[in-house]
Formats: sequence, structure tokens, C-alpha cells
Amino acid sequence: MELPSYFSKFMTDIRLTSGQVDDCRTGHTTLRNRLLGDEKLSKVIVNTFLQGSYRRATAVRPKGDSRADVDVIVVTKLHKDEFTPARALEQFVPFLEKHYKGKYKPQGRSFAIELAYVDLDVVPTAAPSESEIGVLKEEAISADETPEGVAASLSLPWWLATGENQVVQYSRAFAEKAHKGPMWKIEPLLIPDLDVQDWTPTHPLEQIRWTWQKNRACNSHYVNVVKAIKWWRRLNAEPKYPKGYPVEHLIGLHCPDGITSIAEGVVLTLESLSRAYSAYAQLKLTPSLPDHGVPQHNVLKRVSGEDFAAFHMLVTNAAAIAREAFDATTIAKSAEKWRELFQNKFPECATSDGAAAAKSIPEAIAAARGSAEPPRTRVGFGR
Repeated sequence: MELPSYFSKFMTDIRLTSGQVDDCRTGHTTLRNRLLGDEKLSKVIVNTFLQGSYRRATAVRPKGDSRADVDVIVVTKLHKDEFTPARALEQFVPFLEKHYKGKYKPQGRSFAIELAYVDLDVVPTAAPSESEIGVLKEEAISADETPEGVAASLSLPWWLATGENQVVQYSRAFAEKAHKGPMWKIEPLLIPDLDVQDWTPTHPLEQIRWTWQKNRACNSHYVNVVKAIKWWRRLNAEPKYPKGYPVEHLIGLHCPDGITSIAEGVVLTLESLSRAYSAYAQLKLTPSLPDHGVPQHNVLKRVSGEDFAAFHMLVTNAAAIAREAFDATTIAKSAEKWRELFQNKFPECATSDGAAAAKSIPEAIAAARGSAEPPRTRVGFGR
């Protein structure tokens, strides 16, 4: 069964709370305003925008005392031929010392800022091409709207637009590009990679655009399917990899368009994942999956064959449980199996009367109406 009210409660309990969303917004807004107001850095910054699961609306609630995290891309005018990755990152140290002294640490491609209420990741990029700078300055790029925040929108003329009227208000030039749709694309950005001492391409804007369109194609259920399966993945911590975005990428590839509920999306996605990679798992091989916008990047590059095989076994077992939950003919049985998959965050059967809970939906309706008509058998979903 789809149990929409149960899944609604489940989503409420695993997504970021309103307080955590406010903390994220306060943290990234303060950081971005400080960057754009900095006497030195403001001269070399084109714009800032959000990336990661927070912007894609696929983040799940942090465990225990952990904080929510937000990734901030800083598009700079620092040319890759004039600035090594190390030197480019050094440009941000005085700023961080001034505003976040003792709260930041360098990472391979960014700076992590740990505040009492949120974690921030600052990711500088090299200068984009001249033709891209004007577009990257647009308000639509720097806005913090998410696919979930505008789920009711039926119009998507471009990658971030919530409606044609909103696109037009940004600028005529932007609107003209927007209406060209897939014929016009922003190029990947280059981020500093200290591990290889070079600038490497990434395309967070394409990941956002792809997620936005996928959510629309899935009747606004996609981001919730991602959150549900990411929550399940968190409950199954071994093997350690894949996790995070690679898991989200896999979900995106295998969640069918046109789904009409979170439950349907979960069961069909898990089953598709299980079928698609059974041969890889048997041979303990990891498939190569090109990233959105940067096809030369293999999303699963860091996942060993042994870990992928173990992950596939988890998926296969989860798919069987999800199918039982979806095909169950009573609310009690369906809730029990979904709860087996998602554990205590998924609501228990809401009916206190065990006998009533055990009834199938047609039986319950017939009983309520006092009808003598025999219940029809519910056919399990199949595609």
C-alpha cells in the first residue's frame, strides 16, 4: 500500500526541521554577504550560489547532535593559468581569519566552517569564460529556492526558473537564454584540487537543474524518494561506500518518471537498482556512471567492487521488503513492512483496534457503509 499519510509523517520526521532550515539560511546568508562585502575578495568574486543536498532538497535530518551542512560555491575571477589551486585557496585565508577564526579548516578542495548551529563548506572556482560571467551574476543562480520549495509549479522553462514570469523579471538577456532551453547550457566550473595540484571540472548547476526537472517528471515525488532511500542507507551503515551523492545519483538514474507516490517510487527504484547491477555484484565490479554535466567523472570511482557488491545485496533485500509493503492488502501489514525498512521513523499502524487495522481497505469501506458487497481483491502493482 502507498499509505500517503504515513509517508507524509515519515517525511516530516526525516527532513530538516524548520529550525534547521532557518539555521542553514542564516549561516549561508551571513557568509555570502560577508564575502561580497569583503574589501579584497569582493573585487574578484563574480557571484556565490548554493550546491549540495540542501539546494537540491534531498538532505535528510542530521543524526543526534550533528548539524545540517550547506555548500557554498564562490565563483571568482581568479584565472587558472595565473593561480595554482593552493594560491587560489590562500586568497580566502585572511577573510576566514577575520570572520571565522578557530572555526575553519582547509580541505582538499574547499574550506570547512564549523559553527555552533550549522556547518558550511566554501568552494572557490576559477574564473569562468567571459561569455558565462554575465549569466552567473544573475539572481536566479544565487537564489536559494529548491525543487521542494516550489513543488507546485508546473512551468519550468529553464533550469532554475519557477515560472516564465519569474524568469523574465531577472533580465531580458536571461529570459532569452532561458527560452532556448536545452540548446543553451552553462559550462562546468573549475575547482581547486590539492590532491592532484590542478583545477578539476565540476557542474553543480547541472546537478541542480537535473534534479529540478526530474522532480517535475516524477510529479514532485522524486526528492522525497531520494530522502527516503538515503534514510534507509543511513540505517545500513555497512559497507561505508557508496553514500551521499553517489547514492542519490543512483536513485536518480533508476527512479521512473511518472510515479504517483513516494511508496511507488521507493519500491520501483530499489527493484530497478537490484536488477540493473546484479551482474556487477556477482563479479564484484563497480559500474562506471558519468556525472551530470561532467561525463568524464565516474560518480562511483571511489567505490570498491567488494563494497558495491555488499551495497547491492542491501538493495536487493530492501527491494523485497518494499515490494511486500507495497503489495500488502492491509494497512497494518503494509505499515509493518515499511517500518521494517525505515525503522522507527516510519509511523506504526495508526488504528488502535487490531481487528480493524487488519482489514483491507475495500473491507473497511464496505464495513463503514454497511454494505454486504464482498470485497474485491487488490492486485499488486506491477510494471
